[in-house]
Amino acid sequence: MAAGATIHTFDVQLADVDRGVYDELSLRLARHPSETDAYMLTRLLAYCLEYADGIAFTEGVAATDEPAVLVRDSTGRVTGWIEVGAPDATRLHYGSKLADRAVVYTYRDPAKVIANWAGKTIHKADAIVLHSFDAGFLDDAASALARRNTMTVSVTERQIYLELNGVHLSTTVHERPIRAL
Repeated sequence: MAAGATIHTFDVQLADVDRGVYDELSLRLARHPSETDAYMLTRLLAYCLEYADGIAFTEGVAATDEPAVLVRDSTGRVTGWIEVGAPDATRLHYGSKLADRAVVYTYRDPAKVIANWAGKTIHKADAIVLHSFDAGFLDDAASALARRNTMTVSVTERQIYLELNGVHLSTTVHERPIRAL
């Protein structure tokens, strides 16, 4: 855990109809002082949307050689490399080579994030998808954040219905390939 980090707890009820994933999660996120609310919420939503056996948060913005979220199989092999924000092409290339699957969740303008990767070498770039949310969604969710949070995340047809500490929000999960096939 990073020095000076603020701990946020989340009791999450997850119902991802699209993937058939239903679970109750008790999560503790260490929010680094340089980490924005939007980054932390994107990291949390990426975890929920990618939830599988072996998923774990890394040190977040403090991790230099790992993404925000990793998925490992029972042998310890990395099967999912889940970046948050706008990772550089070299990091995404490395993660895509290491893991079976790499994805990015961003709270930034997706067009600008993808533009930063143009002309750069990224392993299996045609298989990597950039996920984003409706404008204003993360800002509205951030206004409901507390140190201790209760949250319900329901996903159906790539639409998220979020209840965070009594505030109800929804967004579409937008998916863009980082390179056209």
